[in-house]
Amino acid sequence: MSSHHGDRADTGVARRSVLHGAALAAGGVLLGGAIDLASAEDALALPRPRIYHRGEWNARKPKRWATVLGAPPDRIVVHHTATGNSSDRSRNHAFRLSRSIQNYHMDSNGWDDTGQQLTISRGGHVMEGRNRSLKAITHDNHVVGAHTANHNSHSIGIENEGNYMSATPPRDLMSALVETCAWLCLAYGLNPARAIVGHRDYNATSCPGDKLYGMLPRLRGDVGSRMRSLQARVVLRDDAVPESHLPTYPEVPATERRALFYHGPAVSPEDR
Repeated sequence: MSSHHGDRADTGVARRSVLHGAALAAGGVLLGGAIDLASAEDALALPRPRIYHRGEWNARKPKRWATVLGAPPDRIVVHHTATGNSSDRSRNHAFRLSRSIQNYHMDSNGWDDTGQQLTISRGGHVMEGRNRSLKAITHDNHVVGAHTANHNSHSIGIENEGNYMSATPPRDLMSALVETCAWLCLAYGLNPARAIVGHRDYNATSCPGDKLYGMLPRLRGDVGSRMRSLQARVVLRDDAVPESHLPTYPEVPATERRALFYHGPAVSPEDR
């Protein structure tokens, strides 16, 4: 199922503005009608998944601290880890997963730290990935990760444990993904219909798997419904997202190299 959902023609989504009962800005959408979100902290105070910070899953110290940008991201990129579909749904398993990803990214890939900003286990446990990610979201900033080549400066990446080429993601994982995306969209003022994309929308890869990729339209709708249930208002800016930020929809490769935690291009020369 294609996720071509009008990015080329649509105006961009950017930093959330406060709405005081006024008419919507050009290109804006109303996702409810009772709560004015005056700050990112207000959005983060709304119901959201329990996100385990790096200290809780015993993360290593990064080689270098992450770069924090003052401009918020305009895309949420959905990934799968391309690893086995474990039946272990425990929190301890989720923490081991985060440590394994960090070790691989730092020791095998030579990166400074975990590549993605957030990780969701098959049991629905949500964990902070790259250092400074949660603090950056709280302050309407963006930590530059290593998850989508050429687009790390404007996108936030969510790794979903498992391989979803033919398998369907567990309900716990999808529920946590909906909650996480709704939280991010509120924090950053993003329209889920435009902001939520798959890794393959930018890079030549099968990630996040045919099954999960085909579920993205439903995910966008579920996230929008969750935001409406919170009666949150989101105003979209009428300035266009730069052309370089829009998906290019490259061809999915017929075969993809097999390696632990590899799911397509994550960094480019400009990212390094």
